[in-house]
Amino acid sequence: MSTPNGFPQHSRVCLTRSMEGGAVQDLQAKKAGKAARKEAGGDGAPPKIGTPISETLKLLPEELKANMKIKSITPRPPRKPRLERAASLDEKSWRKWRRFRTSQESLTDPNETSSSNGSLQEASPSPPTRGRASPSNPCCQQDSLHSSPDALEASPGGKSRGGTSDLGKRASEISSAFGGLLRGKGFAGGKPRLSQIMPARPLPPMELNVASHSLRTANRIDSDCLDYRHYSQHKFGRVSSSLSDSRLQGNGTLYDNCSTDSMKSTFSVLTPIRAKDVRSRSYMEGSLLASGALMGAEELSRYFPNRNMGIFVATWNMQGQKELPVNLDDFLLPTDPDFAQDMYVIGVQEGCPDRREWEIRLQETLGPHYVLLHSAAHGVLYMSVFIRRDLIWFCSEVEYATVTTRIVSQIKTKGALGISFTFFGTSFLFITSHFTSGDSKVNERKLDYNKTIQALTLPKNVPDTNPYRSSSSDVTTRFDEVFWFGDFNFRLNKDRETVDSILNQNPDTDVSKLLVYDQLTSEMSRGSIFKGFQEADIHFRPSYKFDIGKDSYDTTSKQRTPSYTDRVVFRSRYKDDIQAVKYSSCPVIKTSDHRPVFALFRVKVRPGRDNIPLAAGLFDRDLYLIGIRRRATRELLKRREQKDQRSSSICSIS
Repeated sequence: MSTPNGFPQHSRVCLTRSMEGGAVQDLQAKKAGKAARKEAGGDGAPPKIGTPISETLKLLPEELKANMKIKSITPRPPRKPRLERAASLDEKSWRKWRRFRTSQESLTDPNETSSSNGSLQEASPSPPTRGRASPSNPCCQQDSLHSSPDALEASPGGKSRGGTSDLGKRASEISSAFGGLLRGKGFAGGKPRLSQIMPARPLPPMELNVASHSLRTANRIDSDCLDYRHYSQHKFGRVSSSLSDSRLQGNGTLYDNCSTDSMKSTFSVLTPIRAKDVRSRSYMEGSLLASGALMGAEELSRYFPNRNMGIFVATWNMQGQKELPVNLDDFLLPTDPDFAQDMYVIGVQEGCPDRREWEIRLQETLGPHYVLLHSAAHGVLYMSVFIRRDLIWFCSEVEYATVTTRIVSQIKTKGALGISFTFFGTSFLFITSHFTSGDSKVNERKLDYNKTIQALTLPKNVPDTNPYRSSSSDVTTRFDEVFWFGDFNFRLNKDRETVDSILNQNPDTDVSKLLVYDQLTSEMSRGSIFKGFQEADIHFRPSYKFDIGKDSYDTTSKQRTPSYTDRVVFRSRYKDDIQAVKYSSCPVIKTSDHRPVFALFRVKVRPGRDNIPLAAGLFDRDLYLIGIRRRATRELLKRREQKDQRSSSICSIS
């Protein structure tokens, strides 16, 4: 389509809008052409009005030769660096305008988004041919800049087609095209799409990360646990440096600037260990407060910041019954304390015939958080020591010894069993005993006590933590913390009727009137037995003697007097190291004529040295697996029974 003066419409638009980019060069080129034709003998007539501009600009070979002679007055076209610099500036302006336009479109019509892979080629025909104007609007063609690089290049010697004037017009067309783009003239036909969307701001520098993708995936943070840092700080009072960086939790991936940090556990509260510490650390040497010692103050503070641990000590005369209680939760896991203890020590007298079954039941009740550190037996005397799974590495080798108090040593129904070990820097001794029975045999029971403290040969290989305060004639002086529990068989020096009347007057917890007649309390106050030991206040009813399966005391013809035969006493080398938290019995277990008696303690733990024989994490693995399987099976059966009950109740209602 041409205008009345013979020029194509798009060429006219480009020429009229390129005064700042190339109009001056075009006029000078026309004047130079006229002067060249006059010298060559031409008539110098202007071109016809109807002829296109491409034909008007064509020069004859003779005229081209004449034009090449007057190089001094011919204006040179802009050099390539100037053209590239002008294009880059316009392109920056175009991108800036396009970002603004795209942001407006995304706000007005969020359902329609332009493709980042598209180009302006869909809205325009093929690129213009070299040396000839395009039949369509050049402002809508991106290829005029990128797809035709030869159109922008001019030979330094003037050998490009169309001569120097053609190159100047090309520059003016390029400038006009960008001007039309900036004014929005080229988008009337439809919605344009960019070939590339540039970010509004420069991207942040990439961090150097040597962690592999598999490690980053393995340490991915679950959305449910993003608040673990706040929970752990509130719950534990401290947050370890091994927690992930808060800056990296937004995208759910944990990584850091080195591969060592990338392997940190996301949810662990354990302090990471440096490689140089692992190289230089020796677990067999070190002073009391040495940095990095396994039994030292640093490790102790990590697990026990206040250096106090909880210990559960229990005693029970099972009367040799084969039948075990259905549920031991009320015995081992009373509901009064909110938290379970760190160590469980259970002593049994006249134990059941199947000792292994008893230990499995204990493991099943305590669950997977506890392991059997050690168990020992002396006839029908059993003792089991369970400890939290995390703490087995801080125990020394476990040692035990036995004492028989019967005249005939083959009959092992009466005697004592002791287990000792060192935890961090604190030595423990646990003794369970079964003294001579009988209401009036107090002296025999005192003899049993004296024989036990003299004949119990502990410790053996584990060194004494304070040998200067030890005595070779008393085993209880050779340990920091001592717990002695069992069926001591001390009775109440009162007749049955008087005891029953006191119990009926105070059915709940006021038993102070009964303790006035207690043989053990009287002997301890005199210092004739359990020297240096203490006992917590008693607020429970006598644990002996009951009718099996009932809450009533002995109704047989013997009419034995109820008594506090089952006791727990303790002593310490250091004042106030042991604090009794609870002292009670378990009345719900009725399979024996004795009720189980237990006590909860808070015990102070001190740091120690690494130069002792360690248990190295040894525990009864087979027992652990059997107990956990039984626990899982019990839970499945319980759920199935509950499901059957719900289904049967629905059927009965319908």
